[in-house]
Amino acid sequence: MNERALTVDVYSDVICPWCYVGKRRLERALQQVGATVKTRVVWKPFQLNPTMPQQGMDRRQYLDAKFGGPEAAQSIYDQVAAAGAAERIPFAFDRIARTPNTFSAHRLIWLAGRQGKQDALVEALFHRYFVEGGDIGSIETLSLAAAQAGLDRAAVETFLAGDEGVETVKAEEVAGHRLGIRGVPYFVINGAHALSGAQPPEQFLAVFRQINAGSVVGKAGG
Repeated sequence: MNERALTVDVYSDVICPWCYVGKRRLERALQQVGATVKTRVVWKPFQLNPTMPQQGMDRRQYLDAKFGGPEAAQSIYDQVAAAGAAERIPFAFDRIARTPNTFSAHRLIWLAGRQGKQDALVEALFHRYFVEGGDIGSIETLSLAAAQAGLDRAAVETFLAGDEGVETVKAEEVAGHRLGIRGVPYFVINGAHALSGAQPPEQFLAVFRQINAGSVVGKAGG
């Protein structure tokens, strides 16, 4: 598998725990591909809660509204926590005090992509939310994560206070919906091959092999 380059567009939300798991599994698949294949991962926006108030919502209120309470969500958390442990992600759901509006985070991910630091920022945001329980809807937390990923913190704060990238990010999210995406993570490989959900590395590798062989399977939007 050394002839064809791989571009993976990942539709994701930074408050989606399965997206964090999916990131790890994709990384493991790409590690198996090795350095002989040029790979590029691009993170695309998909808001799970597009009507979330700008200031976010108290976590207990959110769980009450979405699941009927924290107890009803526990079985879901247990499942994803087990998957996370297998990927060395120490999910700490009990530390999360607020469920944020994630649009600003998606704008920041777009900005990081222009500076070649997108993956590092996505990783920092996942860690701050799921491991540290940080409010990744706040400019302070977002700018700290950005600095951790190698972006200039003051420039990020100025960016987030403005409207640069707003229309572009909205358009990218609309494009995802036009592909028929209803849940994340959702992976589009080389613009045509789609995988939905936090698939195991073997599933990614199977698609990579088919791409290398010139096959067309799992066409995006089809």
